[in-house]
Amino acid sequence: MNDAAANAAKAASPEMSDDHLTTADGRPLKVALAEAQAKARRRAFLLVLPLLAFILVSFVFPITQLLYRSVYNPAFSDNMPALVQWFSENSDSTEPGEDAFAALASDLKSLRENKTAGIVGTRVNYDLPGSRSLFTKSARKASKLEPPYREAILDIDEDWADPLLWRVMRTASSPITGSFYLAALDRTRDAEGNIQPVAEERQVYIKLFKRTLFLSALITLTTLILGFPVAHLLATLPLRQSNLLMIFVLLPFWTSLLVRTTSWIVLLQSQGVINNVMVATGVLDDESRIQMIYNQTGTIIAMTHILLPFMILPLYSVMRPIDPSYVRAARSLGASSWTAFRRIYLPQTVPGVAAGALLVFILAVGYYITPALVGGSNGQLISNLIAFHMQKSLNWSLAAALAALLLGGVLILYWLYDRLIGIDNLKLG
Repeated sequence: MNDAAANAAKAASPEMSDDHLTTADGRPLKVALAEAQAKARRRAFLLVLPLLAFILVSFVFPITQLLYRSVYNPAFSDNMPALVQWFSENSDSTEPGEDAFAALASDLKSLRENKTAGIVGTRVNYDLPGSRSLFTKSARKASKLEPPYREAILDIDEDWADPLLWRVMRTASSPITGSFYLAALDRTRDAEGNIQPVAEERQVYIKLFKRTLFLSALITLTTLILGFPVAHLLATLPLRQSNLLMIFVLLPFWTSLLVRTTSWIVLLQSQGVINNVMVATGVLDDESRIQMIYNQTGTIIAMTHILLPFMILPLYSVMRPIDPSYVRAARSLGASSWTAFRRIYLPQTVPGVAAGALLVFILAVGYYITPALVGGSNGQLISNLIAFHMQKSLNWSLAAALAALLLGGVLILYWLYDRLIGIDNLKLG
């Protein structure tokens, strides 16, 4: 009873309750703990701040710019204000009359003075090929335009009466547009605004996307078939020997990617080492040399070699901790070697297989240098066309749309991986 009374008195005493506990300097304990936790959080934030800034500058900001560029192109709206205003004041069904051609004539004169006809023509040419010359030719003769403007402009070129041209200009009049995503999917709009496939001879991007996915999947499967036994050998050998073999696996990382790719050109070309050896040994005639470069075969061989370590390392990291006694126990209970491997060993390697396949596939989808050097016309991937639009055609909006679709595909792949296997089971090392 005395202990119970003492505990009750202690609980009732305000000096002894948790709310009134104080530190040595007299501050409430709760306040001191809150300040200490806030200080720890600030210190942790300052420690990760450089990494956060690096990620924002090198990753988040470029991707945001890419996504924005894929839907934003002000080339037409900034240089054709009168026609943009006419489009905003008239509905889609309004036929372009004299007032529309008057606005067009005013803008053509501005294009001539500002020398921006090529910029506007290029923007319209993205959606309607052949339009750039129409704008540049009309801008050169714009100083002679007088009312009635419709007849004057049609005298320059009758293509100005094309309803499809006016539909494309209406679409381009808004700086925010989805036409580049349509183009990236080999789609366009007709004169009535309906989405339809482009002509078959102009369908390029869907075929390249399919080729990219097919070759990436094939390369992933090839690296898995070649890398699985190598990783198993590394995991089962004594540590001293496995470390020596690991050096050979890591050796490609210490060699320039350009050197490795050009080495395959020397090996695979029709007058290269492999063909010369087969001719010298009588396997092939000199006239029957195999073309293994500048096609899909060259892309598959070179990329498989380059990406093979990215498959071996995740597999090795998962296989190394597997206790070999599990397989021995299965065999001692009557299981065959294949049954023990299939039902005991293989299921434990699934996280490594999935991680290696995901890593290799994503790297293969975005590879650029190797297909550009050894792929030829049939071995090019979608990344090569993105680079073409960035560097040659300067259609950055279409390049950004293609890259955004590729990024979306990778994100969908991550989502599927999470649904089927689980990101928590991802093991890369």
